Amino acid sequence: MKKKICVFLSLIIIILPLCLSGCGESSGGYEGEINVYNWGEYISNGDDGTLDVIDEFEKKYNIKVNYTNFETNEELYNILSNSNSSYDVIIPSDYMVSKLREEGMLEKIDFENIPNYKYIMDNYKTASYDPTGEYTVPYSWCVVALGYNKKMIKEGEVKGFSDLWNEKYAGKILMFNNSRDAMAISMQLCDPPIDPGSQNFTRADIDRATEKLVAQKPLLKKYVMDQVFTEMESSQAAITPYYAGDIYTMMQNNPDLTYCLPEEGSNLFVDAMCIPTCCQNKEYAELFINFMCEPEVALANAEYIGYATPNEAAHDMLDDEIKNCELIYPPQEYIDKCYTFSNIPSDVYVYMQEKFVKACSSSAEITDMGEEDTGSNIIYTIIVCVLLAAIIIATITMLTLNVIKAVKNRGRIQKL
Repeated sequence: MKKKICVFLSLIIIILPLCLSGCGESSGGYEGEINVYNWGEYISNGDDGTLDVIDEFEKKYNIKVNYTNFETNEELYNILSNSNSSYDVIIPSDYMVSKLREEGMLEKIDFENIPNYKYIMDNYKTASYDPTGEYTVPYSWCVVALGYNKKMIKEGEVKGFSDLWNEKYAGKILMFNNSRDAMAISMQLCDPPIDPGSQNFTRADIDRATEKLVAQKPLLKKYVMDQVFTEMESSQAAITPYYAGDIYTMMQNNPDLTYCLPEEGSNLFVDAMCIPTCCQNKEYAELFINFMCEPEVALANAEYIGYATPNEAAHDMLDDEIKNCELIYPPQEYIDKCYTFSNIPSDVYVYMQEKFVKACSSSAEITDMGEEDTGSNIIYTIIVCVLLAAIIIATITMLTLNVIKAVKNRGRIQKL
């Protein structure tokens, strides 16, 4: 029930802005527009005197940026696969890049239009997720770490992911609300451990990891993604696994927070800028990617999001405090303990999603995902009708405004 409602809410969030934007016509005097789909809190936005990257791009090139967020790679994949939405630039993680590339959902990039690609460090230009380096421009890299509150947990007490199963912290523990990250942590703690970076998962491996997550669930406060900022910055939870750059940001906003690089090792990942095949404005997409690689822009983004940058010129301009921060730039001996995610077969990937949803179920008994009572179906039908009515009303409103605008502006010659 919740999953279906979330899908329709996601469609509303995506469709309404597109409807109100005027059927794809450029507005506000812009020469064109692009749709950018990125993680939340993942671009410098002008807060606290930082560079407003979107605003600077729009002013420099007179191109409107329709900027929206996703919370997980799986959400990104579902939107690209199951909707008619059009995006020009997306920023998925490495294993999702691989999945999208292998399924023919990415365009090759014309690097003649990305002269600032020269600033990307050579060791990030080709990787297992993009062996030929034709589909991606690396944006950032990071590891998964543990953040915890020193007033709720004694400093130095947290050692690794196993502490997420510690009954001492029951009711104060947060966990990733996405299958790949949560399953990876669980796999590391299985006996014997399962390699989260393997391409050869079996269903039995996933079942073992699921059992571990089911055992953890009574200890959790909640599963989170972007909600982690509110939970940790306001000291509502004691401990969480999350992306190191975001933990660094949370630490700046709450001095009671500190971190631990898990002793078991962790996931090292790269997020990269790509152009999906649904792109409608490839020229503008490449212009935007090139702009994001300008050293000053890449520096602003690195400082704002707290992730490590693969842009060498931007890295050279970072403060020494950041360069020497082991949370953002872990020592090589720790990186050697880390693993990277690989794309896994589609049937195993789907099975992982299903088992994770069941592990997160609020019911103690894991039931078939297709079972819903009659009352739930009635509520679901009502919600769908309301959402569809909202789309229709928004569309009619947009068309009416366009007609009025056309009448007011008749006789004018618009430059296309």
